[in-house]
Amino acid sequence: MTAGHPVALVTGAARRLGAAIARRLHAAGYDLALHFHGSVAEAAALAAELEAARAGSVLRLQADLAAFDRLPELVAHTVGRFGRLDALVNNASEFAPEAFGGIHPAHWDRMMAVNARAPFFLAQAAAPHLRATRGAVVNLSDVYASAPRADLAAYASSKGALEAATRALAVAMAPEVRVNAVAPGAILWPEDGIDPALRERLLAMTPLGRTGTPAEVAAAVLWLLRDATYTTGTVLAVDGGRGPG
Repeated sequence: MTAGHPVALVTGAARRLGAAIARRLHAAGYDLALHFHGSVAEAAALAAELEAARAGSVLRLQADLAAFDRLPELVAHTVGRFGRLDALVNNASEFAPEAFGGIHPAHWDRMMAVNARAPFFLAQAAAPHLRATRGAVVNLSDVYASAPRADLAAYASSKGALEAATRALAVAMAPEVRVNAVAPGAILWPEDGIDPALRERLLAMTPLGRTGTPAEVAAAVLWLLRDATYTTGTVLAVDGGRGPG
């Protein structure tokens, strides 16, 4: 542990947006608990990179966030290692398109468990520690929470629930803890590809005319955690102006 550094628990931290957020927070002086599920090698590589920059600053934590009992354990391990908790970033997300009409309860339940239930109960477990440090929570939502696609009905519903939870937690954890969300637009395309026509349509709906970058999302997360001292219960769009329409 590096004495005196603020501490952040970041879920889904091994790759993509999560890794960008982890790097940005670490560069800003945070010690990190990096949660991951299946991305073992990526988590190890990221931890080694950050440890090389500042020894003793990173803890790796593996868990399936759909396993309810693992949630308080993540908070306990973080506080056990670093002695404090200043920030919780609920970045981990389950994303799986499914055509409406063919959605089964197992698909719905997985979306809700990872995307809405886990952030809520991680925040509840973290609340006493965050209150002690007057810390903050940032949840990663999605533009699809307010502008759903038909093949993302369950996913969009789970992100809508997360945004409602953000507002509820902001009230429940006030005044000591601020709770906000970031709703990215087109930042990273799905790893299994995207239909070129859909990609062009999404960019045409974006006034800035380009995809955003993970670094831009990470900057918004850091601002909400550290600098937005009179902001809580807010969903900050990082979407190039695309909006809910």
